[in-house]
Amino acid sequence: MGLLLVFSLQLLLAQQQVDVFIIGGGAGGTSAAIQAARMGSSVIILEKSPWLGGMLTSAGVSAIDGNHELPSGIWGEFRDALYTHYGGPKAVATGWVSHTLFEPSVADRLLKKMANLRNLKIAYNSKYYTITELDDGWILVWDNNGERQVTQTKILIDATETGELLPVLGAKFRLGMDSKEETGEQEAPEVANPIVQDLTYVAILTDVGDTKSKEGLVKKPKGYDPAQFKCSCKRPEGEMFGGVSSCEQMLNYGKLPNNKYMINWPNCGNDYYVDWGRLSDEEREKEIKKAKAHTLKFVYYIQNDLGYKNLRLAPEFPTEDNLPFIPYDREGRRVEGKVFLTVDHLERPYDFNLYKTGVAVGDYPIDHHHDKNPDTPKIEFINIKVPSYNIPMGVLIPDNVNNFIVAEKNISVSNIVNGTTRLQPVVLGIGQAAGALAAMAAREAKTPSDVEVRKVQRALLEAKAYIMPFIDVDKDDRAFTAIQKIGATGVFNGYGIPYKWANQTWFYPAQIVSEYEWIQGLTPFVPKLSQIPASGKPITLKFVKEVIRQTQPQFQVMEINQNWNTWGIDQELNEDAALNRRTMSLLTNQIFDPFNIPVDLKGNTISN
Repeated sequence: MGLLLVFSLQLLLAQQQVDVFIIGGGAGGTSAAIQAARMGSSVIILEKSPWLGGMLTSAGVSAIDGNHELPSGIWGEFRDALYTHYGGPKAVATGWVSHTLFEPSVADRLLKKMANLRNLKIAYNSKYYTITELDDGWILVWDNNGERQVTQTKILIDATETGELLPVLGAKFRLGMDSKEETGEQEAPEVANPIVQDLTYVAILTDVGDTKSKEGLVKKPKGYDPAQFKCSCKRPEGEMFGGVSSCEQMLNYGKLPNNKYMINWPNCGNDYYVDWGRLSDEEREKEIKKAKAHTLKFVYYIQNDLGYKNLRLAPEFPTEDNLPFIPYDREGRRVEGKVFLTVDHLERPYDFNLYKTGVAVGDYPIDHHHDKNPDTPKIEFINIKVPSYNIPMGVLIPDNVNNFIVAEKNISVSNIVNGTTRLQPVVLGIGQAAGALAAMAAREAKTPSDVEVRKVQRALLEAKAYIMPFIDVDKDDRAFTAIQKIGATGVFNGYGIPYKWANQTWFYPAQIVSEYEWIQGLTPFVPKLSQIPASGKPITLKFVKEVIRQTQPQFQVMEINQNWNTWGIDQELNEDAALNRRTMSLLTNQIFDPFNIPVDLKGNTISN
């Protein structure tokens, strides 16, 4: 009775009800909020800092890693806004680590503009006190700039930088390096351990030119030892990254527009290890202060030992020390979800069905930072080769907590996979998918695990988001949606290639299709096709029409000729011409619509 009384009192106290409540206004949380609000949901973001964007802005990691050729959804919109602000793609290609670099303060302003939606409320400088689970949602008691609020929500999203809600809500999670036995990954260590990636307290420097002023110069820090930064400009054995051989090149790594520099340098730079998973909040804050001090030592080294006294701490952030609001946490707690994504799924996507449930895409290699902890098992993560990939919807859904979604680096992936899914464009995509899923669940009064995968994917495709990582079919192509759908059904597969710092998957839309290839790919959806003889010769419209007559008699083949151009087909209308993958995707989508057949969270077809 006492517990029921508490619930009743909280409900009576509730000042407002919303569809979606998001804790964390970082990359994932902001993207989730924008997508859910655009789909008609009422949304609140609770953010600790005065900024939106998390690692993009508040942590100062303002150089985008990956997805340059995959400008999916909100990530693509954000990049377009940067182009407009700075004056085009070349204006943001200022450093060699990325095609897109920007000032954190500018990104914060642009994200706030994107998030200026009628049904989206953002509470800055705020925190939560209690979270109580209901049968059909949650009650949150939280602080809004000193004013206590009580809110009831249908769906709760954890978009914090470290997955901080997982232990609070009793969600099962992983932290640190998984064992080979747990994941089945041959690259994983034999024994699991709690070691997380190094974090970084970024600094943004600005070039003030030749000046005698000391403003912005770092005072010599306590315990300063230049030896720990000695190899930051050049490794003893030679050049690093195939080209960095001077201090100037090291600085230009993260050069930003307007003569600013992002100092986020892993090699004898400002990476720092914090075993935060086993620390209290107070203990973690003490370690974060040490990480800040380490960064200031590196800045002092740059200014004094390297002689760049023209580079000063930029007044980029409204903080007393001109450093970012938060550190860059590369890794957080990872929920145990309805689906567990491992490196095997990334290496060989078509050996599994999870790719059919994709809701976000990524192309960055597996990149871990472990130089600062000597106890870390030696794994050459960067040598684990994967093609570009997609993120299955089930990794956003916790296995043991209802009406709850994750939307940051806290998704259900292995430690190894986190080395690529942690990057900014991927997290923006994860957030957008979480927002679509949350909006759909709230609208249909369903738990997230009961929402149809295909419905969420359709909502994302309407938002010009990629569900398949096809590099050679632009989102402005009239066949984009059809090819994304056909790729997600497996009728036609892509060709994955591990490639440098931006992995690839090619659809090859101009490639001619054989009769056999098409029949084989479509038969699981149209069993009658197994009776159709098909050779290896190029497919023609004449063959397609005959197949339709035998298997889809309700469809009038004359509609193909009538709608040839309307459907976006760019090949000549010729009964005997060989048809390519682009044309066949459009025809297959229009006539057979295999994407309309539902799949479960594992990607398996759901029987009617």
